[in-house]
Amino acid sequence: MIIDFHTHIFPEKIAERAVAKLAAVVDLKPAFNGCAEELRLCMKKAGVDRSIVLPVVTDVKQFDSIFKFACFINETYGEATEQPLLSIGGIHPDDPAMKEHLTLLKNEGFRAVKIHPHYQGVNFNDIRIKNLLYTASELDLPVLTHAGFDPYTPEQDFCSPDMIVEVVNEVAPKNLILAHLGSNENYDEAEEKLCGLDVYLDTAYSILRVAPEQFLRMVRKHGADKILFATDCPWAHQDACVQFLKDSALTEQEKNLIFSENAIRLLKL
Repeated sequence: MIIDFHTHIFPEKIAERAVAKLAAVVDLKPAFNGCAEELRLCMKKAGVDRSIVLPVVTDVKQFDSIFKFACFINETYGEATEQPLLSIGGIHPDDPAMKEHLTLLKNEGFRAVKIHPHYQGVNFNDIRIKNLLYTASELDLPVLTHAGFDPYTPEQDFCSPDMIVEVVNEVAPKNLILAHLGSNENYDEAEEKLCGLDVYLDTAYSILRVAPEQFLRMVRKHGADKILFATDCPWAHQDACVQFLKDSALTEQEKNLIFSENAIRLLKL
């Protein structure tokens, strides 16, 4: 089984416009147009059995609309469909009803939440994110964060390895997931400072950017049981990412953990 832990889609009426706007920022040709059905076609081509959809709440006023869209995705493209999708929740660290909204997400069956310090304009070691992580841990709700470089804010890293180390040491968040191998485009520092911490690393986008020998080294240093296969589709092609992991020098047991077993355990699928 293959689970892609990091994908993005948008409501159909805005999908093409949203993807085109973001494509101009990241300077990449997207793998699909941002719609759920197009993602499922990508999954079928790549042999991906399930994709986890990550929303990004860029404004506190977006919580309700993003919550409703996430519910729609889970109701429409859930377990009973081919190439099922599972949307996690989205939350903003400035949300004045943060605890109530996290509790709502938990009670409605959402299995994790996404934050994006760069798009939300909040440093990862800010007290607002520390409080969010503490509350999510109390609710047994995993949190996935973008980590490392982002072309949206090329001059400022809102989630650097040093910030992550500070937060992990101070808050000890339960089931924190760092996207992009812990620090997008900064794999040497991620390997030095983050491998071995009590966090998960996802491979989104970075799986095609990191050198194969460094990827192997990071997996072995961090532990294959804390790595999640992810692509960042539509910003990377699922089939190429799947092939990279299949072709790697990891053992079959390590590949199985990364492809799906860790995600199943973490999300209680």
